[in-house]
Amino acid sequence: MDATFIEEMKNNLLAQKAEILKSLEIQSEDMKELIKTVESGDEADVASDAIDRTLLNAMGAQDANRLQQINNALDRIKQGRYGFCLECGAEISQPRLEALPYASLCIDCASESERRGF
Repeated sequence: MDATFIEEMKNNLLAQKAEILKSLEIQSEDMKELIKTVESGDEADVASDAIDRTLLNAMGAQDANRLQQINNALDRIKQGRYGFCLECGAEISQPRLEALPYASLCIDCASESERRGF
């Protein structure tokens, strides 16, 4: 894998990381607003706010998971192991990395992992 491609993927990963951190910051502000309205609302508002809070928490968990995957990919770049499957050691295809820059498994190992339910 050439250094130019890896640098391009690193920049892509850093941009995605910044986007997630900004999203989490906004969600945090939204959560603060929900807490304020719950403290002063009626039962219908409380139920609606609880649903909103659940959705924000789920979105936050997904973002946190993706952020961890991005950080792991950035670590692999630093270690010189980026672009290689963590399962079998094969090189991950560039089209796969372009679509999913934090991919840690090749297509075959990812398919097998999904089939097993991991």
